[in-house]
Amino acid sequence: ELGLGDDQHENGFMGAWQPWETELLDLLGITPVEGEVEVTGKVLKDESIKEESGYLRGHIQRSLADKSTAAMLPEDTKLTKFHGIYQQDNRDERPGLEAAGKERAYSFMVRVGIPGGVCTPEQYLVMEGLASSHGNGNLKLTTRQAFQLHGVLKWNLKNSIQEINRGLMDTLAACGDVCRNVIASPNPFQSEVAGEVLAFAHRISAHLKPQTTAYHEIWLDKKLVSGQAHTDVEPLYGASYLPRKFKVAIAVPPMNDVDVFSHCLGYVAVVENGHLIGFNVSIGGGMGMTHGNTKTYPRLADLMGFCTVEQAILVGEAVMIVQRDHGDRVNRKHARLKYTLEDHGMDWYRGKVEAYCGFKLQPCKPFKFESNHDRLGWSKGIDGNFHYGLFVENGRIRDMEGYPLKTAMRELAELHTGDFRLTANQNIIVGRVTPEQRPKIEALLHKYKIDNDQYSGLRLNSMACVALPTCALAMAESERYLPVLIDRLDEILTRNNLNADSIMIRMSGCPNGCSRPYMAEIAMVGKAPGAYNLYLGGGFGGNRLAKIYRESVGEAEILAILDELITKYAQERQPGEKFGDYVIRSGVVAPTLAGRLFHETDVKTNSIPTYSGTTQIYW
Repeated sequence: ELGLGDDQHENGFMGAWQPWETELLDLLGITPVEGEVEVTGKVLKDESIKEESGYLRGHIQRSLADKSTAAMLPEDTKLTKFHGIYQQDNRDERPGLEAAGKERAYSFMVRVGIPGGVCTPEQYLVMEGLASSHGNGNLKLTTRQAFQLHGVLKWNLKNSIQEINRGLMDTLAACGDVCRNVIASPNPFQSEVAGEVLAFAHRISAHLKPQTTAYHEIWLDKKLVSGQAHTDVEPLYGASYLPRKFKVAIAVPPMNDVDVFSHCLGYVAVVENGHLIGFNVSIGGGMGMTHGNTKTYPRLADLMGFCTVEQAILVGEAVMIVQRDHGDRVNRKHARLKYTLEDHGMDWYRGKVEAYCGFKLQPCKPFKFESNHDRLGWSKGIDGNFHYGLFVENGRIRDMEGYPLKTAMRELAELHTGDFRLTANQNIIVGRVTPEQRPKIEALLHKYKIDNDQYSGLRLNSMACVALPTCALAMAESERYLPVLIDRLDEILTRNNLNADSIMIRMSGCPNGCSRPYMAEIAMVGKAPGAYNLYLGGGFGGNRLAKIYRESVGEAEILAILDELITKYAQERQPGEKFGDYVIRSGVVAPTLAGRLFHETDVKTNSIPTYSGTTQIYW
């Protein structure tokens, strides 16, 4: 058998190599020199690790106490994800350390989930302070309205999480095979509806959160009562939790700033006379796939039906329970809800949900999304307060020469009396600014030159995942490279008088798609250092998947392709036509009408509906 790398292996693409290497050396009768083969301990399947963990305890306490290494036990690194913690190492430093016979530069990413993305200035200052004292100095805003700390050392983890807890936040279920942080449209323009949606986000987040006491025991020093590990109970999850992660989003039309159709479970708010009356419920979205494996693919969600606000939490619970009981627990690459829906169909899934709930879902009500980007700049809410949408390139808050964003945000947080709203596009909204405070906020934005006026429409609609150097799955650069590529694309746009036009561009360092690239009008997904798959034709409203245009292209070819297409777009577009719509109308790429046909490139094949009986372009 060949030893193959695996781009979705949770310990990095080389993770699948280790068991094969050991078997090969054994068959060849070669005794490894001590230190040549990394000792990783017993390799356990994820399901066994969860079931035997004592409700997410594992040996985390022992790993934390081990001062001989900056790393944790391999099986514990799978469990710490449920606690919102990823073990990483600096891949830039890896070759030099390995050549010197030293341990990798291990550190941890800590993710703090904020349901609905709304936090206080005081909570922001807690996170900013921890980034400086225990992290690498940068604070990261994520695509799931969460804060991330990078570079936290193992011996600083407990103190960091305790400080986060004192700020009335936590990291539990920010990662892992559970319901992740519930995200919601953060725009406070429709103030009454925004308040109802935010309250719902908090309710369903609390309802679907794991109930294990392990988190408080391990990180907050709550003492274990004798036998408690055996009496812990997870009423919704059970001892093995979910087959894979479960993502929930809530959108308020006409904005789709959460990319609701990319989620396992989506709620599309239905508003009548200024009040929230219920939700159109969608299921079966998801981004991740594996290069070269056409049985894996991104997928947009299907609409399942309408429910009232009072029914919505039970419906969400039912959707998750059906996935818990019927999702694939053998093949993790086939374990997301999108595959469960494709395997069984919408009629089956809806029937299971309705049987669990004890009532029928109503037909979906009409709605339409206009865009999936954030409302940037100043806007006024119906309550008379103002809100400023601040562009944060790739969500990275740090000080750079001529752009002291971190310093400015700290001063703003100390001044601001409203709230901050993290967006799913990695930006931040300075919310509930009173008319009296607005001049002070404006003065601060101008003082530090951090307002949005300096950016092109392409940059304002850009998004990249972290990728190198800390992500174990990254095959190519993303966050560190996309801004440089946009500098060069801006020259093309300026030459065609398109510099102010909104065009959505996203980049991901691997096919897992954390930046939701497959929904972008222009997307690059890493295959190898300096090589990307180029996708085109996603819907600007988050309503259509992109399609592959070229495989394994480098920067020179990307620029040449986009130069030609952007020039034609400028000359041939119809009034109001978006770039993604243009490349489909002009035949550059075929539309993707079903996730399972994502890899097909001809129009005829792409006209086939999903197994659920729907096509996935909603208007």
